Amino acid sequence: MFNLDPWSFPKALRPDPEQLDFSLDESLNALLQLHVQVPDEAYTAPILGTSRSGHGVVIDEQGHILTIGYLVTEAQQIWCRKRDGSVVQADVLAYDQATGFGLLKSFSPLDCGFIPLGKASDLAKGRTVYMLGHGGIHQCLKTSIVAIKPFAGSWEYLLDHALFIEPAHPEWSGSPLLNQAGQLVGIGSLLTQEIKQGQTQQSNMVVPIDVLVPILETLINQGHSGHAPRPWLGLYLEEQNEQLVVQHTSPEGPAETAGILSEDLVLSVAGHRVQDLASFYRHVWSLGQAGVEVPVQLARGAELVAVKIRSMNRNERLIKPRTH
Repeated sequence: MFNLDPWSFPKALRPDPEQLDFSLDESLNALLQLHVQVPDEAYTAPILGTSRSGHGVVIDEQGHILTIGYLVTEAQQIWCRKRDGSVVQADVLAYDQATGFGLLKSFSPLDCGFIPLGKASDLAKGRTVYMLGHGGIHQCLKTSIVAIKPFAGSWEYLLDHALFIEPAHPEWSGSPLLNQAGQLVGIGSLLTQEIKQGQTQQSNMVVPIDVLVPILETLINQGHSGHAPRPWLGLYLEEQNEQLVVQHTSPEGPAETAGILSEDLVLSVAGHRVQDLASFYRHVWSLGQAGVEVPVQLARGAELVAVKIRSMNRNERLIKPRTH
């Protein structure tokens, strides 16, 4: 069920407990290793797989567990391994697609403490931070903020102030990022690569905790953020030379139904010229909530094509979380 392969960071890359202003031991107690099973028929199974592993972190005295949402979307079963090796099961309370966070609640008391929330907005480029991994100090990484900037993902996802850290943690999914006071400032989402001076440089993209704080209570009590769902098109785009190229469309999704094809160029949304993912998403989302019609102009070879996409709520395609 769980990956038991031994590995470790060299000492120079690990935090030194004697030089920290918080108890690393207590923080590690609140870190959980997750194993998630998703049914074969799940909408996300072909992309994300049916067996997923990563991390979760306990964030309050009530035992709520925060992770990255793609690990737990459409989950059928979730097992959480604690530091002492014991395993408990958990349910999905909420998956907020706008932020990318997933929130869980265990079936039974965790009794492992929690990591308090901090503020990512207090961070700056060059600041030392720590990303934790299950298995003890040997899997914990002393790293640095190398950028705080917008991030746009091809799956209709946008963050205004994503955190980027180097060196990167090899087991980043759902991993907690702590500031120098031992507070939670973000959750690991992706491994990114960039060419710098002819060499490939890897970093982790981390979702800042600040986007969770305003919606956390509503997520816990209602299972959603309280915000109207954004229009979803099922359209995967790639930025190429200040142009947006269609990579592919989600099967039977709004864009495919509207007749959009791979290699189409997206020129405008509702008359607004778009050349990057961020501007495309912002124009689409400004039209209204899920269900709104989205007029798009395309270039298909030498032909200009006008298409109207009837958007939908992405959640309608997903298997609802099983509750205990």
